[in-house]
Amino acid sequence: MRRQISKDIAKERVGILIANALKEAHANEKIANEQAYLARKIAMRLRVRLDYEIRQLFCKKCKKFIIPGRNSRIRVGRTNTKSIRITCVKCGHTYHKILSGRTWNF
Repeated sequence: MRRQISKDIAKERVGILIANALKEAHANEKIANEQAYLARKIAMRLRVRLDYEIRQLFCKKCKKFIIPGRNSRIRVGRTNTKSIRITCVKCGHTYHKILSGRTWNF
């Protein structure tokens, strides 16, 4: 019971930190990176699984915070399989996000 309460509080704090990091990203990138790092550290310490939208904001290779359009390149695939290619500018790693169905949420 007590562990579940801790996890709920951690999820709430992670959400707040990521929201603040995204707001602060255009004004001060250093503060945004620190807030994202702190959110990830809280999630790892309490073993909280991050939501899919939050996980997409971190590079799969270097684990740095990706600010869409600022330190990452996002390209739409031009094949029959609809996909997005996300490239981390810091490490150069490219990964694909497959878009399924007709609902495309970028």
